[in-house]
This record gives sequence, C-alpha cells and structure tokens, in this order.
Amino acid sequence: MDDEFYPTYNIDLNEIGKYDNFKNREAPDFCLHGGKGDLRDSYLTVSSEASAEIVEKKSRFIANIRNVTSEKTAVEYLEQLRKRYWDAAHNVYAYNISGDYALQKYSDDGEPSGTAGLPVLEVIRKEQIEDVIVVVTRYFGGTLLGTGGLARAYSRCAKEGLAAAQICRRILCQRFKVSIDYANLGRIQNTVDDKGYNISKVDYSDKVDIDIEIPIADKNYFEKLIAEITSGDYILIQADIGYYITREVN
Repeated sequence: MDDEFYPTYNIDLNEIGKYDNFKNREAPDFCLHGGKGDLRDSYLTVSSEASAEIVEKKSRFIANIRNVTSEKTAVEYLEQLRKRYWDAAHNVYAYNISGDYALQKYSDDGEPSGTAGLPVLEVIRKEQIEDVIVVVTRYFGGTLLGTGGLARAYSRCAKEGLAAAQICRRILCQRFKVSIDYANLGRIQNTVDDKGYNISKVDYSDKVDIDIEIPIADKNYFEKLIAEITSGDYILIQADIGYYITREVN
C-alpha cells in the first residue's frame, strides 16, 4: 500500500473529498507532512495509555490511545494492536506527531474512503492533541451503518478514548546551569517548588551547581530573581531548550 505525501498548508481536511487524489480509494494510508516544526511555548498530549469502547448497532468499536514521539513508535504500537485484535474486521488509525517535522497520518483500513481514519484524525485535531496515536478497532455486528453512521461511530469512539486518557501540557523550557553559595540554596529551592519549575541535577562541592529548567515565559523573571537572591554572587549559564516540564490538564 503506497503512502502519499501532501504539505499540510495545501490541504483543508474539511474539503478533502473534493480532491481527485482522495476519491475512490480503497483502504488508503494518507500521510500529511508539514515543514520543520516550530517550538511552541507548550502543547497538549497524552501522558498515559487509555482505551474506550462503544457499541453501535451491534458493532463494537474499541479505541486505544497512547503517546508517540516518532513514526517508528506509532507503527510498533499499531502492529501490537493488530496482533491483539487479529480477528477484528478493521483496525483504523490516525496519528499526529510534532517534533522537528510535523507528521499526520491516517488509514481507513478497508472501510469506505473518508468514513474512518479521517474522522479519527479530525477528533485529534479538534482536541489539539499532539504526539498521539488513536487506533479504533471494529468488530462488525452484522448491520451496515452507512457512510454517515460509520463516520459518527469512529468519531465518537475516538473522542471517548481521548476523554479516558490523561491529557497533559508539555512546556517549553530553558535549562540553566546555576552556581551559587550554600546560603542561597534554600530560597532558590523554595522558589522552584512554588513556581513548579524543575531541578534535574544538583552537585555539591565548594559551591552548589544546579541544573534548573524554567518555562520560556519565565526566563527573564528567573534571571532577575537569581540576581536578587544572590546579590549578584552567582554564575548563570544558558544550556539547551526542550519540553522538560509536564503538567496534568485533567
């Protein structure tokens, strides 16, 4: 099965059926590539694996959700579920991966074109969840649902699966390497705890050397705070930038 690639800025997923490339296809795997991902101050993802099940006219729909940060991880998870639900009629999926190169992919897995994978992807996009794969497995119950009924069932199951997952916000941070006197350690630790910052490393020698991860939005505030707490007796080095802090949303 061939994948097809389209830049996301040329695709309106609400109008996708109007494109000839997307018509009359059987079980396509559509892959929508964007350019190099921009670093945002934060984004939503799932922190734990989750599942949900619905029944529609005797057809069982089972959603399984987990966090993925690469296509390799997404494919491995999909293969695990295909083995688990080997006797199912369909294993429809969609995933949305951020990072250096944005990637969205979905498959109807034999369902009529546009009735399964795309509705699942639209739920992910509407909920603004990234670094996630949603796989919806269907056990056919003997009654045809029609294209509209299929799309609604897959959408509903995907939405309930995401509702069952632990949604979290990953926050872009600046990592600082800070060297201070022991006398200032307590105030800095209290500030870190109060603000929800993260200390990833502490070394004790003649000075205290700390790796602290601060949300980008608080970067200037933290630099001024360190200068105030230490009365200027400190060394502060900016290190790398990354999504080092995760906070639960629900």
